[in-house]
This record gives sequence, C-alpha cells and structure tokens, in this order.
Amino acid sequence: MLIELEGRSIGRNSKPFIIAEMSGNHNKSLERALKIVEEAAKAGVDALKIQTYTAETMTLNSEKSEFIISDYGNIWKGESLFELYKKAYTPWEWHKPIFDRARELGMIPFSTPFDETAVDFLEELDVPLYKIASFENNDLPLIRKVASTGKPMIISTGMATIAELDETVSEARKAGCNELILLKCTSTYPASPMNSNISTIPHMKDLFNCQVGLSDHTLGTGVAVASVALGATVIEKHFTLSREDGGVDSTFSMEPDEMSQLVTETEKAWQAIGAITYGPTEAELNSLKFRRSIYVTKDIKAGESFTKDNIRVIRPGYGMKPKYFDKVLGRVATKDICAGSPLSADFV
Repeated sequence: MLIELEGRSIGRNSKPFIIAEMSGNHNKSLERALKIVEEAAKAGVDALKIQTYTAETMTLNSEKSEFIISDYGNIWKGESLFELYKKAYTPWEWHKPIFDRARELGMIPFSTPFDETAVDFLEELDVPLYKIASFENNDLPLIRKVASTGKPMIISTGMATIAELDETVSEARKAGCNELILLKCTSTYPASPMNSNISTIPHMKDLFNCQVGLSDHTLGTGVAVASVALGATVIEKHFTLSREDGGVDSTFSMEPDEMSQLVTETEKAWQAIGAITYGPTEAELNSLKFRRSIYVTKDIKAGESFTKDNIRVIRPGYGMKPKYFDKVLGRVATKDICAGSPLSADFV
C-alpha cells in the first residue's frame, strides 16, 4: 500500500506524511498566504493544502434559519454559511502562486475541491493528489469525479458510518482510484481528545485495506503522536501564523513552533514503533556489562566454601550469571580468590 508521490513515500515504512492545512487562515491576503507557505516549509511539513470553492458552489445566499450557524460555540455562531465561505475562500487566481511557492520550498501542494468545477480547475494546475473533506464524503458524484483523475485520494471520514464509508470507498475504487488514504476525523472545531476515538485507525485500515491517517482538530500534538503509534501514516493539521491574528479557523490551528514540534514528535513516535524484538538490541550490547553477576566480596582461600558472606550478586556483569548463585553456595573454591573478583566457573 506504499504510495510514491513527488519524491516522497507514504506508508508504514516511511515517516509520517504531515500536511499543513491553510484553509481560510490567509485572512484574504495573498501576502499572508505566501507567508503561511514559507512558515510551513520551515516547520518541516511535507505538504501544503488549501481549499478550492466559491461561496456560490458551497451553498445558497440565504438568511433562512437552516443556513445560519447556531451550534459551533463562539467560532462561527450567527454567521450565514454563504458569508462564512465568502470570507474564507481562497481566490482561484491565488492557487498558482501558492502552489508555485510551495514547490519552490520543497513541499507538495494540493487542495480540497468542493465541486466538479473545482476539480477541472485543479487538473489544469496538475495537482498530484486530492483531499475530500468530511462534510463531502457522502457526495458520491464528487467522489467519482475526483477518482476519475486516477490520482491518489485522501478522504476525511468525519461523521460517516461504516455503511457510508463502504459506499464511498467502493465508488472511489470503481471510478478509478487505486491509491486511497482515509483520515480518522472528528468534525468538531476544536475537537477534544476524548472524542477522537483513534482506536478506529487500525480497525479502519483492516476493514478497507488502505492506509489510514488522522485529520486532527484537537489542540496540541498528543492525539497526533498517539495516532502514529496506532498506524497513522498521514497527519493533517490546520496551520496559521498566529492564532492572535484571528481568522475563520485560527482557534484550532497550529502556529509555526507547534507545527515544527508536531513534525519532530510524530517522527519520533514512528521511529519508536520499530519491530517486535526481545533481547539486547545492537545499541544495548555495550550495556550488558552493567547487568548483575556473582562477585567475590571477601578474600577466599582454596578449599573454602562459598557463602552469602563472601559472594554476592551485584553490578557489573563480568561474573557468573545470578541464576547460578544458589548452586554455588556450599561449593568450595578451587584456588585463592581476591575480593572484588568476578566469579567464574573454574573457581568453583
């Protein structure tokens, strides 16, 4: 299930693939957007993601109650969907300079399309992969459109039931997607660790026979690091220059120092997984000498018996193994032995 992508490998044998999600944190400034790209590169992420839509392709310009946000705490409460998306969208003419800058800095740029026109536009920019957002994972016409490009797809699974995911994955594969990554996601903003349920990651991997990662809306790095230990190969986090600057997603976005820490700590978690192993590793071989062994603690004459008074199990490990201690007691010395000598079999 290894995925090769512009010089990077995504899979269990590669370090976690880290995605910085800009979303609307550019705050309607291309200059700020390009600065976000630069800071993401400095933090060491693998990919920079934006979103491709317009307010008109997302929703209707309506003030009816169902188009007004009322239940997301204080983040977007009271805003209409249309005005929120109008404020948050990334102008399509910005895509190329953002993508160009990301590539110059060694990152993979890509986007989340929200309708078929966005896919057509992104194909003109030759994006190497696509992301489907949680709220669109039931949009099967969109899934089929993206899959038909033949490029890798990342799908966030927030809110989807197993039956819905089965349908989504099946449609994606039938439409031409051969490289699929599902992201465990909790679609609340911010999300809480207690509501993250990352134990789903290995189950989802086995159930759908694909790579699985995490689209993480929690604060901090703990959930992401834990997800790597459970098999996540991709981590996506929203990213901003500073939460104090505000923005539609700023309250649950990482700042540059935090993103850098995420890159470092998730790689450490991946390195630590290793393989099932017992006994000393190569790095531990030099430490064997500091294990316990049997030592002579008082001078012993030839023919004298070994007792708890003249031998002990102590560090370091140059003497006989401690498992022989009881067998040695009561036996006699074959020669004179000085205190501080490691006991060896030819002394007994």
